[in-house]
Amino acid sequence: MEELIKIPEERVGVLIGPKGNVKKKIMLKTKATIEVDSGEGEVTVSGEGEGFFKAQDIVKAIGRGFSPERAFTLLKDDYLLKVIDITEYAGKNRSNQKAKRGRVIGRQGMTRVEIEKYTHCLISVHGKTVAIIGLADEIEAAAKAVEMLLEGAKHETMEYFMRGGRKERFEL
Repeated sequence: MEELIKIPEERVGVLIGPKGNVKKKIMLKTKATIEVDSGEGEVTVSGEGEGFFKAQDIVKAIGRGFSPERAFTLLKDDYLLKVIDITEYAGKNRSNQKAKRGRVIGRQGMTRVEIEKYTHCLISVHGKTVAIIGLADEIEAAAKAVEMLLEGAKHETMEYFMRGGRKERFEL
């Protein structure tokens, strides 16, 4: 099997890594072959079976802003990558896209951190996408929280959803 994946040119160096170490590690761990056209940001992944699909997801994750260390989480069993396109919620207007990105990131990155904490997922907001790495059931909860924010829900509403509809209790 073979697939061509386009990644942002500024992420090509991250994918290759110092002395080609990241690319080599992906190929070693997945038994897939990776060829990179650094001028165009085109990556060809070829291989067989589960290793091919894991290599694809790792390349996509690095392209969507994850560090190689975080992207290698996808090598673990049952970990998945989900990418949400911000333009589906903000259209082509760049200022709307920036505002939606800001809602997901939050002040000083705290909203993103909260979603990661509650869902045990990893989240990267890069360009026109929000990428999520996590276990199947957890990734759906994180995606729902992100989509709520992109649709305009208040942060408090998203936090209420994340807590499972329970208000935090305090002691007197």
